[in-house]
Amino acid sequence: MMPTDASDLELICPAGTPAALRVAVDAGAHAIYCGFQDETNARNFPGLNFSRSDMATAIDYAHRRDCKVFIAVNTFPRAGDIELWRRAIDDAAALGADAVIVADIGILSYAADRHPDLRLHLSVQAAAASSECIRFYTEAFGVKRVVLPRVLSVPEIADINNRISCETEVFVFGGLCVMAEGRCSLSSYATGLSPNMHGVCSPASHVSYHEANGEFVSRLGDFTINRIPANQPAAYPTLCKGAFQAKGAIGQVFEDAVSLDASKLLPALGRAGVKALKIEGRQRSRAYTKAVVGAFRAALDAMASGTEIPLGVLKQLSEGQSATCGAYVKTWR
Repeated sequence: MMPTDASDLELICPAGTPAALRVAVDAGAHAIYCGFQDETNARNFPGLNFSRSDMATAIDYAHRRDCKVFIAVNTFPRAGDIELWRRAIDDAAALGADAVIVADIGILSYAADRHPDLRLHLSVQAAAASSECIRFYTEAFGVKRVVLPRVLSVPEIADINNRISCETEVFVFGGLCVMAEGRCSLSSYATGLSPNMHGVCSPASHVSYHEANGEFVSRLGDFTINRIPANQPAAYPTLCKGAFQAKGAIGQVFEDAVSLDASKLLPALGRAGVKALKIEGRQRSRAYTKAVVGAFRAALDAMASGTEIPLGVLKQLSEGQSATCGAYVKTWR
C-alpha cells in the first residue's frame, strides 16, 4: 500500500438535484454522486434526483468543469422485478457516467457483462468490510473502487488497503446509521417501505406532526418518535434516532443525534491508502452542499500546502450540533 498524497485525494460530493450538482461542482468537488428518479437509488424521495434528460445536462455541466459524475444504482432489486435496475445501468452507460455505484451482485454481473468499459464502484450498501470480500468483487466483476462501511477503524482500513488491488472510498461527513450498512429493517417495519429495496428511509408520506400539552410530537407511521418542548428544534423523525422509554428513562436508545466529521483524520486516512473522501447528504439543501463541499475542499488544499486543517467549521450543520469520528477511532470491539 502506498499512502495517498493530499493532492491525489478525491472529494466525492452529493447532489440530490441538478441545482445541488451545479453548486457542488462550483464549490470544488472532484466527483459528484447522484441517482435517477426511481427506486434504483437509496435516496428515492419526492422532489429529489434526476430525470434522464436532467442527468445528461448535469454530466455535460460537470465534465466541462473537469468533474466526474457517479450514478448510484445502489438498492437491491425485488424478485421478478429486475428490469428497472438493468435499465438504470444501461442508461448510465449511454449517458457517459464516469462510474456506477452498485450494491447487488446480480446487477454487478449484468453491468460487467453488458458494459465492460463502464467503471464499477461497490456501494457501501454491500457492506464489504474485509479484504477477502473485496477481492471477490474485484475478481468476479472488475470492481475498481469500494466504498467502505462506516464500521472500520483507520488501522483496519490501512490493513485492508495493504491486501487489495482496488481503490477505497470512505465517508468523512454527514449522517450515521446504527445498522450494519445495507441491512436496515427499522423503516420497513414501521412503514412497509425499505431503504434497501425502495430507496426510502422513514418516508415523508408516513411522517406526521402535532402539538400536545405544550410539546411538539413527531410520528412515523404508528410510532411516536419524539416529544420535544415547542421552543426547541426537532429532528426529522426516524426510528433509529427517536427517544424511547427504556429501564425507566427516556432517551435515544438506538443512536444519538450526531453527525460524522472526520476532518481531523484526513491525513491519517491518506496515510492509510484511502483514495476518495465521501460527503453524505443528497437530501440536503444547496446551502448545506455549498458549505460542506467548500469546507472539505479547503481542508484538502490546506493538507496539500502543508498548513493546518481548519476544524469545527461545520458544527452548525451537524445533527444536534454535535460531531463524532465514529468507528474510525473506535476503542470497542
